[in-house]
Amino acid sequence: MALISNGSTIFDAGAMAAGFGGSMTFIKKLTANNSANLTFVGGASGVVLDNSFKEYMFTFNNMHPQNDQIDFLFDFSVDGGSNYGVTKTSSCIIAYNAEGGAGQGLQYNSNQDLAQGTDFDFVVSDVGNEADEAASGSMTLFNPSSTTFVKNYLIRAHIGNGFYSQDELKAGYGNTTSAINAVQFKFLSGNIESGDICLYGIA
Repeated sequence: MALISNGSTIFDAGAMAAGFGGSMTFIKKLTANNSANLTFVGGASGVVLDNSFKEYMFTFNNMHPQNDQIDFLFDFSVDGGSNYGVTKTSSCIIAYNAEGGAGQGLQYNSNQDLAQGTDFDFVVSDVGNEADEAASGSMTLFNPSSTTFVKNYLIRAHIGNGFYSQDELKAGYGNTTSAINAVQFKFLSGNIESGDICLYGIA
């Protein structure tokens, strides 16, 4: 089914029409069901993560943890998911507002940055596990198959954790000239109780 506006086709058959920010092609959806992680490995189970596209986008929909107030994380692999721990440098800015309006702010969050670190990096922090708490957002990964340049990524994610609404903006890069061919998402501890992640290629 197509989405048409003023006589112009915007979406059709899962792809965004040319002229609307480039062609966006759906690749794969992973749905959590008390899962330890959600992992996209290029060339496996219908996942494309190679030079077919110069840009890839992951979207997160209501990521809900088993544990309370826990960080949602990601990492890259250059060997098809056998090992994670690509060296990364990143920075994070957060904007927040308390439910009761008692506290607001905009700040650089040094707790969520990496400086040539090999740990899993943050998608978003402090996700609650109550029914009214979850995280949603997106991550764009640029040219992961390049064997010349580092791998830039941008993240925008939101949490409503029962206490406040928080918008997190992150920019970083995987400091490797090897091709990234797998990406894994998980919570710092406990399983992903529910939620889904979709992968798109952008021409």
